[in-house]
Amino acid sequence: MSRGDRLSARALSVLLGASAIGALLSVLAVQWCRLNGWTDPGQHLAMCYSDFSLLFTERGLGEGLFPMLDPVPEHQVMEYPVLISVVAGSLAWLVNTLLPAGQGMEAERILAFYDLNHLAVIGCWVGVVVITALSTARSRRRDALLVALAPGIILSLSINWDMWAVFLGAFALLLWGRGRPGWAGVLIGLGTAMKLYPLFFLGAILVLCLRTGRLQTFAAVIVPAALTWLAVNLPFMLSSFDQWARFWEFSSERGVGFSSMWLALAWTGWSGETFSLLSNGLFLVCCAGITWLGLSAPVRPRMAQLCFLIVASFLLLGKVYSPQFVMWLIPLVVLANPRLRTFLLWQAAEVFHWASVWLISAKITSQGQIGAEHYGFEVLYGVGIAVHMVMVIVLVLQVIGDIRHPERDPVRSAPSRVHDDGDPLAGPLAGVPDRWTLRRTPSSGIKNQETEHA
Repeated sequence: MSRGDRLSARALSVLLGASAIGALLSVLAVQWCRLNGWTDPGQHLAMCYSDFSLLFTERGLGEGLFPMLDPVPEHQVMEYPVLISVVAGSLAWLVNTLLPAGQGMEAERILAFYDLNHLAVIGCWVGVVVITALSTARSRRRDALLVALAPGIILSLSINWDMWAVFLGAFALLLWGRGRPGWAGVLIGLGTAMKLYPLFFLGAILVLCLRTGRLQTFAAVIVPAALTWLAVNLPFMLSSFDQWARFWEFSSERGVGFSSMWLALAWTGWSGETFSLLSNGLFLVCCAGITWLGLSAPVRPRMAQLCFLIVASFLLLGKVYSPQFVMWLIPLVVLANPRLRTFLLWQAAEVFHWASVWLISAKITSQGQIGAEHYGFEVLYGVGIAVHMVMVIVLVLQVIGDIRHPERDPVRSAPSRVHDDGDPLAGPLAGVPDRWTLRRTPSSGIKNQETEHA
């Protein structure tokens, strides 16, 4: 690893200090629930809801049942991929060992489970901050501070286990950028066993490998990714197939929910499978469009740009757009589109959306006792959905513009670029000439170093 690929002690200390501030704010944001418990509708009004505390009591974790290993009643099956179930089961085992059930300490046990999970995702968050700094141009490493202090992460960190997958995905991108496609594949496989998020990175790698004619490099990623995913999942598929399959069944059958654009069609009464077909179909259309964009751009797109476009398309078209999904996008936005003003406007929109979700949830869980006399919460919720989706679309359009006009890209124009082609995450494709493109006119503006020698 060259000196340009490392973080100085000063830079690392600044990042860790900012991460500590962000972590403290994330704890303060949920303090009402830590003191008063996670009960309805209070947890929604206080905006500190967490699946950690809910599932500890409702999925048998507090009773000593380990997901995927112990037989559980149908209503207590974890609707999550394997590694989330393993993390939840392991931390629940630790709580049950240190604070056994039946001693009149249920509130303390729930709090302990919550705190352990919160601490774990904070650790993942700090890892993502450092990885983001290592994954961008040396002169732009301060951009990682946006990840450390992002309101979207501070407020949503402990809703669910998403930050585990974000960490594994970020690590995979870093390894790819360091020219280690095999290990990147391993991390993508592990991340996909945690949540689907890192899986979408394979699409970006495929487009770049198609453009350079390096399909063997794509194979060097996807084979270890598939083998790793299978190694993690196969034991549970064989020993407890019904529990293992619950995530896939739930994802297909569930209806539209949190902040999805498909809520506008909920009145049709269409089944969850129908909405899945529409959502997945449109997502595939977007992926085809992103492939065309990647192959026709005047300069080969940066890895982070394609990853962001794919993930953003999936979220915008998904049946559910849960508040914590903002964490999927934040590191990718910082790498793909590091424009401070736009980032802050987007985060303001996400905070508004986050608050509107919990207000409408408070009304629902209070059975109409809160806000029953008016539709103000519904209006705020609708505006919140529109505003945060519009801002994500703005980010998408900016990234597309940077790909079509690479001279506008703030990362490519950054001084002291690490790679000749302007992509800090070019990895094994750095300096490789294009072999197959859909470009009709010669490149203008910024040129790839490799195309000049092709």
